[in-house]
Amino acid sequence: MVVLSILIFAGALALSVAVIATSIAPQWQRIVRLATGHVEPAFTTVGTVMVADRRITVRRWASSQTLVSSRKWRAAA
Repeated sequence: MVVLSILIFAGALALSVAVIATSIAPQWQRIVRLATGHVEPAFTTVGTVMVADRRITVRRWASSQTLVSSRKWRAAA
């Protein structure tokens, strides 16, 4: 019984170490850089991206062909 419980806990330990290693391994260079004091640049917030997207949408709308055709109708009138 003792041997079985040791095998189960050893297997669980091996599995947990493997999972931690596979999740940390792709990011090890980033972790080392952060640990040595190299700060990463801040990323753009979602609010800033939304405002920029709104501006792009408005500019596309303003330069669309529908405004050109309405200008033609106004010029003709």
